[in-house]
Amino acid sequence: MGKNGKSDINELKQEVAMDEHTIPMEELVRRLDSSIESGLTSTKAASVLARDGPNALSPPKATPEWIKFAKNLFGGFALLLWVGAFLCFIAFSVDYFTMEYPSMDHLYLGVVLMTVVIITGCFQYYQESKSSKIMDSFKNMVPTYALVYRDGEKQQVRTEQLVVGDIVEVKGGDRVPADIRVISSFGFKVDNSSLTGESEPQSRSPECTNENPLETKNIAFFSTNAVEGTAKGVVIYTGDRTVMGRIAHLASGLDTGMTPIAREIEHFIHLITGVAVFLGVTFFIIAFVLGYHWLTAVVFLIGIIVANVPEGLIATVTVCLTLTAKRMASKNCLVKNLEAVETLGSTSTICSDKTGTLTQNRMTVAHMCPELEAPTRATPTTP
Repeated sequence: MGKNGKSDINELKQEVAMDEHTIPMEELVRRLDSSIESGLTSTKAASVLARDGPNALSPPKATPEWIKFAKNLFGGFALLLWVGAFLCFIAFSVDYFTMEYPSMDHLYLGVVLMTVVIITGCFQYYQESKSSKIMDSFKNMVPTYALVYRDGEKQQVRTEQLVVGDIVEVKGGDRVPADIRVISSFGFKVDNSSLTGESEPQSRSPECTNENPLETKNIAFFSTNAVEGTAKGVVIYTGDRTVMGRIAHLASGLDTGMTPIAREIEHFIHLITGVAVFLGVTFFIIAFVLGYHWLTAVVFLIGIIVANVPEGLIATVTVCLTLTAKRMASKNCLVKNLEAVETLGSTSTICSDKTGTLTQNRMTVAHMCPELEAPTRATPTTP
């Protein structure tokens, strides 16, 4: 593990250093200005909500759509094609102002290069934005609610409206709406696989069993699932201040790096640019030495450089990745980024949690072979 990994772990340990699980319940409730029997008042809950914000994880910083579009239109290999189109227009301009009957070949080639870049860029942006919208729609499929004591009455509120100090009830099948300290429980068990990867149900009770808040049994964490029993607890952290929120904050700062195909294309761009410029300059010098006019030599230089640019490569790569993404979509695999298709093909090892990701944590019978009883032999009767 590198230095960054160790620093992230140390930072997480420092962030989860808290005493809400060790202090007496009366002191905790007094600190939160709440009541075990009646919970918070509506006025108090509204003021805390205005202070802390909604009980939801902050989404990562989203890249503006115009930047995504610009990257598809001018990023990577597309930039080389734009340079080629610009050189074609320069060559056509030189011919137009120096020749009586200029050739239209450079103009046509420049227009073709621009058209190829624009069409492939728009198509790639459309494909990626469509996948992103599908992924975003999953987040708002079914809103979750929590059973809360407000003004001495039980009421259901959306989990986003929960605040620190709320008294909540959780039963089997519910998702824990926030980080809560258990006040009372009856056979209450939670599944912490979304937080730790361990699917074995863990019991929760009012007793503090460990100084480490991640190990004690009197705290249930946000986004974990209650599998059985019931519990009553007081909310101690919401939103980004929950343990899950802190882990998400640390994970969001990781640098993903370039994909294998992006690195290969970048290397190819450097290689083809060096070859094109070298050949163009070489033939420009030869033409100049042989006595050609310098404008003619410049047009010759531009023609050599443009000729070394593979115009159809970007369209070919985009079409191949799109066809593969569509084939994967037919197998219920959604591709958010087209470059990820090639990355999956270059993957040699995938490290993943087994339970809940690769399996369903349910025992199933694949084949059943009932044992047949041996037939009883008939006893012969004597006449």
